[in-house]
Amino acid sequence: MKKLIYILLAGTTLITSCKKSLDQQPISNNTTDTYFSAPNDFLQGINAVYNDLRTYPDRLLNLSETRSDNLYAVSEGGVRDWEGINSFFKTIAANPYVEEAWSKDFNGISRANTLLDQLAKNGAAVIPDATLRSRYEAEAKFLRAFYYFDLVRTFGKVPVIDHPVLTDEALNIPRGSVAEVYALILSDLQFAADNLPLASAYSTADRGRASKHAAKSLLALVYMTRSGPTYSIEGPGLGLNEWSLAVAQLNEVISSGQYTFATNTGTATTAYSSIFGYTNENNREVVFNVEFATGSNPQLGATYPWLLVPDGYFQSLGQPNQGGLEIRPVSNNLLNSYETGDVRKAFTIQAGYAIPRGITETRSFYKKFIDISRVPASRTDWPINFIVLRYTDILLLKAECVLHGAAGSQTTDVDAVVNNVRIRAGLAGNRANITLPQLMEERRKEFASEGSRWHDLVRSGLVTTVIPAWIAADDVRKQIQAFSPNYIIYPVPQSQLDVKSGLYTQNAGY
Repeated sequence: MKKLIYILLAGTTLITSCKKSLDQQPISNNTTDTYFSAPNDFLQGINAVYNDLRTYPDRLLNLSETRSDNLYAVSEGGVRDWEGINSFFKTIAANPYVEEAWSKDFNGISRANTLLDQLAKNGAAVIPDATLRSRYEAEAKFLRAFYYFDLVRTFGKVPVIDHPVLTDEALNIPRGSVAEVYALILSDLQFAADNLPLASAYSTADRGRASKHAAKSLLALVYMTRSGPTYSIEGPGLGLNEWSLAVAQLNEVISSGQYTFATNTGTATTAYSSIFGYTNENNREVVFNVEFATGSNPQLGATYPWLLVPDGYFQSLGQPNQGGLEIRPVSNNLLNSYETGDVRKAFTIQAGYAIPRGITETRSFYKKFIDISRVPASRTDWPINFIVLRYTDILLLKAECVLHGAAGSQTTDVDAVVNNVRIRAGLAGNRANITLPQLMEERRKEFASEGSRWHDLVRSGLVTTVIPAWIAADDVRKQIQAFSPNYIIYPVPQSQLDVKSGLYTQNAGY
């Protein structure tokens, strides 16, 4: 049998894995028919599906955080890859960040499809434990849904592929509708939620694997995203009223007792920073994260911590060659949105720096994930997990659903939750009758540098008013193009359009 294609329309790649904290090993050059013949082969197969999460944190910072009003990422020379992302350029179909999103997500989907196919063919004969087989299937479907959800939020319509495909078949699969993409996502997440174990059931060696409540949390976010406005584009919002479906999933996570909201002790306000502590990974705020480990060969650490941090900052601390080539400044709008005493600001944002040669940078930038005492030997090997879903997010997502009319209380499920978040941040917890725009502003400060802002604006319907107002106020260099709802999603990568003429059409506006 021919080797299968693993990056859609981009070439043939074998399933190889690169260990995070999960025990992954390369699968070598075997075809899928001969490889999956022992239980450990399936373990390495599912670990390979997880491997494509490795660049997901970077993608959120490059395509969501940079796109939003949180950063004014207009570079000095106007030639950085993030320039067109931040400034709504029409000519970004060949942008490496856009290309990476498509190829990495489809690589993960292809690996998941291969694993699921082999489970169906050989799983019962090779893995006697039916519970383990079901868990592997649920993990693969969770991850396939995860990658497809990232794709639909990024590109809108994409090819819907639920089985391994050969080159000739791949060249004839058009983009499916957004509704078709969601149909597979919902089916996969519902199976995952029914068949994955609790996070607490995993051994220490298996931390980071998908759990029942991770699936339910992601399912809720999918329902919420589908409920967002369409903006008259073929993007992630379908204008559905599924807020109550989302609340049902969120309530199961909240009532499970598996997670806790990190609170302050006495008068201290260190609870917020402790969520991201290098010695406090997998704490009870974490619902799902991407696991990283440092000091391995090949390198298995994270690259996202330094991505938005200029190298000059590390030079000022005697740690050169660790950060980005240039600063991506935090916007004045975000800086001015913090109230006096908000501990999240000082923890998340660095207000400039000076290096010995007398050079001073006065602009602010994110430093949320940097612990200067734990700088690795290589900037591509940081030893800190990335939290994808945390309990505070679950509580605030429920508040959002309630504000859209789902069952719940304005007093206890909206006002009280937001006030608890504010109290943990060192602020007064005296807000009442909180509105959707106010909730989104609280989310903005709570999750700054975590990559949620752009998606929050799109889902809430606020993007078409917030972004134009921000451009008018903050674009002092007059570099950002006029905003259009077409820019809610990104262009289909040029490399994909070039493979077969006419197979895909470009998204409107590009």
